[in-house]
Amino acid sequence: RQMCIRDRYMGSQQQQQQTTQQQTIQPPREGERIFASPLARKTAKERNVDLTQIKGSGPEGRIILQDVENFKGVASAQQQAATAPKKEKPAASKTQQAAPATQNPFEDIEVTNVRATIAKRLTESKQNIPHYYLTIEVEMDSLMKLRAQINENATSKISVNDFIIKASAKALLDVPEVNSQWHGTYIRQFKNADISVAVGSDNGLITPIVHNANNKPLEAVASQMKELVAKAKANKLQPNEFIGGTFTTVSYTHLTLPTIYSVQISVVAVSLKKK
Repeated sequence: RQMCIRDRYMGSQQQQQQTTQQQTIQPPREGERIFASPLARKTAKERNVDLTQIKGSGPEGRIILQDVENFKGVASAQQQAATAPKKEKPAASKTQQAAPATQNPFEDIEVTNVRATIAKRLTESKQNIPHYYLTIEVEMDSLMKLRAQINENATSKISVNDFIIKASAKALLDVPEVNSQWHGTYIRQFKNADISVAVGSDNGLITPIVHNANNKPLEAVASQMKELVAKAKANKLQPNEFIGGTFTTVSYTHLTLPTIYSVQISVVAVSLKKK
C-alpha cells in the first residue's frame, strides 16, 4: 500500500510540474534569442511568419514545425488573404449606374447585337491588320458618258458603284494575290471575286456580298446590289449574304479612313469629286 501511494504521489507531482512548465513558457520577447528548429525557421520564412509571435511546444519552449503550421497570427491571415482568389464584383444593374454629372436630360440607347459585332470586328481589324494607304485620282468623264448611254435603255439603272464593283472583280483576276484571305498559318487564294460592299443601315454598317462578280454582267451586278441594299436596310440579310467576301468596296470621305474587313487583305474606297 505504501508503494502504491508513493507512486501515485510522484505521478501527481510530475503532472503538476509539466502543467506549470507549459503555463510558464511564453513567446520570446523582442531582442531575446529564439529557439526554433531549422525546419521551423525555414517554413516561417517562406510563410512570412514572425517567430517571436509563436509559443513553442518543443523541449524548453523550442519552436517546432507543428507550431509554425498551427500559427494563426496576423501575418498568416494576411498571407491567406493575399493568396485567396479575388471575387469578381457583380456588374452594376441599370439602377446602380453612376448618376450623370449634369442635370441635362439624356436617354440610354441599347446597342444591338449587329452594332456590337460590327464595332468588335472593326476594332480588331484596325488593331491586328497593318494598314497602309495608296491614293490615286482618276478622270471618270468617259465612264460617266458610258453610264448615261446604258441607262437610257436599261430596265435597272446602273450606278457608279456598280461600275466600281465590276472593275474591282476584273482587277482581282489580274492580281490574284489580292483576291485572298489571311488565316494565320496560310493564305487562301480564290478563283472568283466575291465583292463585299459597305452599306449603311439603321442597324449599322454591313457588307452584303456580290458573289462571283467577275462572271456577272454589269446589269446583273446592279440588279443584285439593289436587292442586297433593300435586304440590308430591312435587316433581312442571310448570313451567307454578308459573311465572307474576298474584297471590299466602300464610299470614302476625307473625314474617315477605310478599314480592311475581317480576314480580307485589301479594301478600295471611292470618293467622287466634281470639277
